[in-house]
Amino acid sequence: MRDEKGEAELPHILILNGPNLNRLGKREPDVYGTDTLTDLEQRLFQFAEGIQTELTFFQSNHEGDLIDALHEAEEQYDGIVLNPGAFSHYSYALRDAVAAISIPVIEVHLSNPHAREEFRHRSVIAPVARGQITGLGFEGYKLAISYFMNTNNK
Repeated sequence: MRDEKGEAELPHILILNGPNLNRLGKREPDVYGTDTLTDLEQRLFQFAEGIQTELTFFQSNHEGDLIDALHEAEEQYDGIVLNPGAFSHYSYALRDAVAAISIPVIEVHLSNPHAREEFRHRSVIAPVARGQITGLGFEGYKLAISYFMNTNNK
């Protein structure tokens, strides 16, 4: 991105986390581990600093808030890392919001939904996302951010 003077700005990535991710560290630690959402954000801030990227974080348990965040992201960000949580399996409204914006979105899941209950095997978000990273924990977010650092993908 460029500022008003035409000078290069740091790439800016939105990290958008959906329902129950505020419960990381407490919710099913055998699946999601004991690290918290704050731990994730701190690690990603450190990672982004090392690769000269700016991050903005937003988490909500409310579908409409996530849709609003996607709509408002237009023209502000170079990419979006989206962990839609359980909304990935049934939220056509969230799917349509991803499809309605021009910013590339990478869907990320901490666990591997394909190795869990059958209802988690299908994502309605995946067909409209640039890509999907699952089962790699916090590392999945770093991989998604790294993807956006390739100038061909912005």
